Amino acid sequence: MMRRGKALLEGSRQGSVDGNSNLASDKELVHKCNSDPGGGRALGADARAQRHRSVSGALRKCVLTLDGYSYVIVASPPGGAGAPREEAPRPPPPAAPRNGSPKQGALTIVRRSSSRGKSETCPPTDEQLDQLDLDTEHLPAVDTPDACDKAALRLRYLLRQLNRGEIPAETLQKNLQYAAKVLEAVYIDETKDRRDAEQPRAQPTTLHMRRLRTPCWARCSVEKPNEAKRLADEDDELSEVQPDAVPPEVREWLASTFTRQLATAKRKSDEKPKFRSVAHAIRAGIFVDRIYRRVTSTALMQFPQDVVRVLKTLDEWSFDVFALHEAAAGQPVKYLGYELLNRYGMIHKFKVPPTILENFLSRIEEGYCKFHNPYHNNLHAADVAQTVHYMLCQTGLMNWLSDLEIFATLVAAVVHDFEHTGTTNNFHVMSGSDTALLYNDRAVLENHHISAAFRLIRDEDCNILQNLSRDEFREFRTLVIDMVLATDMSFHFQQLKNMRSLLSLAEPGVDKSKAVSLVLHCCDISHPAKRWDLHHRWTMSLLDEFFLQGDKERELGLPFSPLCDRNNTLVAESQIGFIDFIVEPSMGVCADMLECILGPLHSSSKNSTSTSGQEPINEEAAETHKKFKIKKPWVACLTDNKKIWKEQATKDAEARARLEEEETNGTSPPTEE
Repeated sequence: MMRRGKALLEGSRQGSVDGNSNLASDKELVHKCNSDPGGGRALGADARAQRHRSVSGALRKCVLTLDGYSYVIVASPPGGAGAPREEAPRPPPPAAPRNGSPKQGALTIVRRSSSRGKSETCPPTDEQLDQLDLDTEHLPAVDTPDACDKAALRLRYLLRQLNRGEIPAETLQKNLQYAAKVLEAVYIDETKDRRDAEQPRAQPTTLHMRRLRTPCWARCSVEKPNEAKRLADEDDELSEVQPDAVPPEVREWLASTFTRQLATAKRKSDEKPKFRSVAHAIRAGIFVDRIYRRVTSTALMQFPQDVVRVLKTLDEWSFDVFALHEAAAGQPVKYLGYELLNRYGMIHKFKVPPTILENFLSRIEEGYCKFHNPYHNNLHAADVAQTVHYMLCQTGLMNWLSDLEIFATLVAAVVHDFEHTGTTNNFHVMSGSDTALLYNDRAVLENHHISAAFRLIRDEDCNILQNLSRDEFREFRTLVIDMVLATDMSFHFQQLKNMRSLLSLAEPGVDKSKAVSLVLHCCDISHPAKRWDLHHRWTMSLLDEFFLQGDKERELGLPFSPLCDRNNTLVAESQIGFIDFIVEPSMGVCADMLECILGPLHSSSKNSTSTSGQEPINEEAAETHKKFKIKKPWVACLTDNKKIWKEQATKDAEARARLEEEETNGTSPPTEE
């Protein structure tokens, strides 16, 4: 093929000089090419080359089709400048000098799409869109020439189907993700090209390569309306591209056929599509982002009106989760978890598919109801998640955490007792359960909650973390593990001791993982710090669960665990002790920690306000963070509840005394009347 091309080129040159060229025969001259003439590299069965001589005989033109594009190569003689228009051939070149090295001519490459026509310059018809297959498994790579066209066509189709409401959310999600990746590849590539263009070249290139711009209909969605006509007029223009935008097979063929030397320019592994400017890529990215927001908002789960009404009080400390349970028809986790993740922007930030999130929360709710526990059930999960929300939102803790840390904190609250068996860790250890054997008697239930939750997330239909990067997933998982393990009551006193020691330092530096772990632990045991009617209902549910465990312990011949003997448990006294020794100290340390870490944030914001108001920053302003206090609605609730329990304890003591007296009188010898 090389000799054939060489002979053809020499013969064409001779014919043009002699002025005896036959234009008609030259136009009919076509050569099929199935292999690389220079390096022997295969071009594929669809590659073909066509050779034509121009009108004047001075220019040489070849058409090579490869991968859906036609490369029209025009060889200009030595001394020619730039890329001639096809309809305006240049005059014959002067003869090369006899002495010295011969001058090199220039190559002009015009790239056209093989399917160029009405479909590229006009928006696709409805019939064409109806035939579009939205399968994403066989799409071209995002950095290949066809990716932009594929993405643009799919965006056009998705917009139409979205208005009709006929597109499945999962299919829509996958196609939008593909389009976004294409735009990211375009943006990165264009940015690199702009940087390269700013660098001076060592020598001018001899390959002037041009290609068609992006079809106007593919750009119309991202351009301003008044630019649409101008873009349509510019559609046939050719824009400069770098030599490395041509596939290696084409470059080698050109070098072997026309210049007899291999091109020295190196190219990337694959050709990447480019927009006319970075601004177009940015606009397109914003366009896709808006579509995603629109799709997300329209695809969000619908809430019953009764649920919406109850959730209006979601920011209150003593939120009535029992009312939510009734309004949600027994699915409080599903609606409350969805509302929280959407309210904090986690669904959009981490691209959580709405249907996947709904599936995940429904499966989590089922796991909480698996053993029909009176206390450790879906109601408890929803209550803890809402209390964590209060700590994040009402204290300002969310401003100290990253989006990923907030995401992990909310999910940890939702799953912290997933598939709880209704029995304590001590019961599992003493009874030698399979779960205790699996986790070697260490944090038995907590380890199971985490493991079961992440196994659920591995399911494709419940994978709410599918769009997290590898690093984000590792950080998320580590945070959730740390937080849920910290809910083990056997770590309680050590956890408080460590935090107190940390806060006593001159310059305390609180680790975020330890901070959110303490917050979740306090929220897990916070029901005695809620309004009395809520706390009393929680207490009765917890005692029912304890007593059921006591019944199992009696059947197995095991000693009763604390508070599990239904015949000898003093309810009021146990609650007073739980408040005095567990809940109140925990909430106190948690409040001190929050004031320590949030004080500087409050101080900096106040100082910036003072500076903008031209107020001097004095020593008192510098000490603002030390005086910063958060709202503590739990203090009043703890005081009120403890007072009620003490009154109840007094009544219970009097009742027991009367009962003992009656029993004593009943066993004594009867008196004569």
